[in-house]
Amino acid sequence: MALLDYGSGNVRSAQRAVERAGATVSVTRDPYEVLEADGLLVPGVGAFSACMRQLKEVNGDRMIGQRLAGGRPVLGICVGMQILFDAGVEFADHSDHGSTPGMGEWPGMVTKLEARVLPHMGWNTVQVDDDSQMFAGGLDHEHFYFVHSYAARDWELFTDGRTEAPKVHWAEHDGCRFVAAVENGPLWATQFHPEKSGDAGLGLLRNWVATL
Repeated sequence: MALLDYGSGNVRSAQRAVERAGATVSVTRDPYEVLEADGLLVPGVGAFSACMRQLKEVNGDRMIGQRLAGGRPVLGICVGMQILFDAGVEFADHSDHGSTPGMGEWPGMVTKLEARVLPHMGWNTVQVDDDSQMFAGGLDHEHFYFVHSYAARDWELFTDGRTEAPKVHWAEHDGCRFVAAVENGPLWATQFHPEKSGDAGLGLLRNWVATL
């Protein structure tokens, strides 16, 4: 599998975790490797606007879009999940009318959590949707490691009943509910960091690797 190296994210930590989960990992931005790999992991650390800028600089947005158009698996982590939505407000340029455009794979806006204590940092549980592959093996009762101040707080993508509905998993911090993870066909994403979540995170990564 490929781990997209676009200048954002704790790449080596993610690499080691996915290798422990059983994958052979290439850290790359080479288009051929990214497009041909069995799976693509997209990390993200920092602000939404910076991650989108760095992603576009290496044509990562196009490569992710091409993979998904062909039904090829992608896993986004933290800001690597946030950029999959329509837009985010974190450190947005004023020329973008208060938000930075994302990839638009899912409708909705990534906004600041309405919480007294930010960032949301530490271990938290996830409210897991039924019949989840991501959290299979008893992971629905585990704790995962979060560190963020922004998230998607609403889910706006619904199906007409002819296609399988995405599985949307939620978490709550200081009374503010937000999207913690999504399974949407070949596109999986987590707001938390599985690579920093101990055995629970390793189990989740193994579940993803098993789908490749």
